[in-house]
Amino acid sequence: MSKSTIPFDIGPRAAVVGVFADLAVEIMQKQGAKKAIVEDGGEISANSNEPFIIALYAGKNMLSKRIGFKIHPAECLIGIATSSATVGHDISFGEANSVTIFANSAGVADRAATAVCNTVRGKDVKSSVQNGLEYAKKFSNIIRGAMIIREENVGSIGKIPQLLRVKKGLDISKVLRLDFKSERSNSLEENRRI
Repeated sequence: MSKSTIPFDIGPRAAVVGVFADLAVEIMQKQGAKKAIVEDGGEISANSNEPFIIALYAGKNMLSKRIGFKIHPAECLIGIATSSATVGHDISFGEANSVTIFANSAGVADRAATAVCNTVRGKDVKSSVQNGLEYAKKFSNIIRGAMIIREENVGSIGKIPQLLRVKKGLDISKVLRLDFKSERSNSLEENRRI
């Protein structure tokens, strides 16, 4: 944990949850799991032989629980982490509703999400999102992509999974357990991009 936090200029504790998610998926794979998805408070490590969907939680932001990402098997092994200045008990030096990072591991995504979230701040909300994206670009060799939401401003860089609109009223606690083949018509407005 401590060795890979150096490029982000943050402490190793910023990676604890992501690293444990990665370790759990690794153990599941060694036991023969075809679908191994571990989520813990915004950090996800996943490897699956079938597509699956995750939803974004950004607190009281209007996009919270309304957009999601479809993850294809070709994108696995994947690590996803979301950091927030407005959700949860962790201290953030930024002001983003959410910073979601996609990487090859949840440990790296966890560290990057914390570091990028810390840079999204200031009275000019649009500029703060742009500053966060510029900071995330510095790590394009170790992250796949980033999505930042602050108030009504959204920005992304790099490669992020397919965005989907999550149908209103979907029980967000069940999104990780969706069987994409059987429930897609009930849970998503298919083929619609935000």
